[in-house]
Amino acid sequence: MRALLQRVSRASVTVDDEVTGAIGPGLLMLLGCGHGDDARDLDYVLNKSLNLRIFRDDDGRMNRSLLDVGGELLVVSQFTLYGDTRKGRRPSFMSAMDPALAQPLYEQLVERARALGVTVATGRFGAMMDVELVNDGPVTLMIESPSRE
Repeated sequence: MRALLQRVSRASVTVDDEVTGAIGPGLLMLLGCGHGDDARDLDYVLNKSLNLRIFRDDDGRMNRSLLDVGGELLVVSQFTLYGDTRKGRRPSFMSAMDPALAQPLYEQLVERARALGVTVATGRFGAMMDVELVNDGPVTLMIESPSRE
């Protein structure tokens, strides 16, 4: 499982001219699921994302987590995180999980974050979305669950 995190001042997702999710200060998470991902990967990515110390403390240092600052989370499905561009000019998405299997994992991540008290907004799984954000920093990090070899 892969999550591209962007620390934001604000972010929103629009589908068919309707805002489906919007947040203030927090994290925009673009989430991709790959073949073989399961609840262990979901737990790893969620725990790492919510607890990364990437928000400023009183001294201006990145020393607080999303949970520490009470930030919000916008989760957007993003299968293209599994795009392989090593050959040719067209990305291959063979490593991306089938949408029918990925959607339940996406929904579980959202529900688990909410259960932890995080304010969570979402895009619409599988839809064409317009994502707007103000990247704070900028701070952008990739989280990838460990492979299970």
